[in-house]
Amino acid sequence: MKKKILAVIATLSLIVLSACSSQGKAKNQSDNNGQPRTEQKQEAQSPQINWTKPSEDKPYPKITPNSGRYLRVSIAQQRVFVMSHDNNVLYTMYASTGKNDSTPKGSFQIQPEHGNFFYNQSSGEGAKYWTSFKDHGIYLFHTVPTDEYGRFIKSEARQLGKEANSHGCVRLSIPDAKWINRAVPVGTKVIIS
Repeated sequence: MKKKILAVIATLSLIVLSACSSQGKAKNQSDNNGQPRTEQKQEAQSPQINWTKPSEDKPYPKITPNSGRYLRVSIAQQRVFVMSHDNNVLYTMYASTGKNDSTPKGSFQIQPEHGNFFYNQSSGEGAKYWTSFKDHGIYLFHTVPTDEYGRFIKSEARQLGKEANSHGCVRLSIPDAKWINRAVPVGTKVIIS
């Protein structure tokens, strides 16, 4: 009887050990490019972005006309970076730029045109806390889109930080757009690439 129990324990131990080692091997396998493979469950999940809150849990950096700080928009990453004068990232914001490559690329600057709300009847969308960076009111930083009554369109807001989905402007969370609108001085450099 003791021999049978010991045999069962030994067999179970081998099964558990081989299962653990095969899990470890699966997690450390690489694809053909030498990059670690991630499990499909992890790839399917994307970070939950709360478009009603600031993108980071820290204060926004102070930008003054002489600080050398600027905004860098990454179309590939769907992010806006607040940059220091020596090119260090000070703050990162989730963004959605223009679909079909409609956000202009290049060097621009914050322009004097800004406001609390607009609505474009032809596109059926508006936004809050808009700030112009090109063509004096055409290309803007602003919140995720709203309807004509200023109610946020949640289906559009859920795309923030995930895919280019605007008509050419740079969409941001509500607090991030408000911060640019209220705290970033006219003349601040904006680089989009």
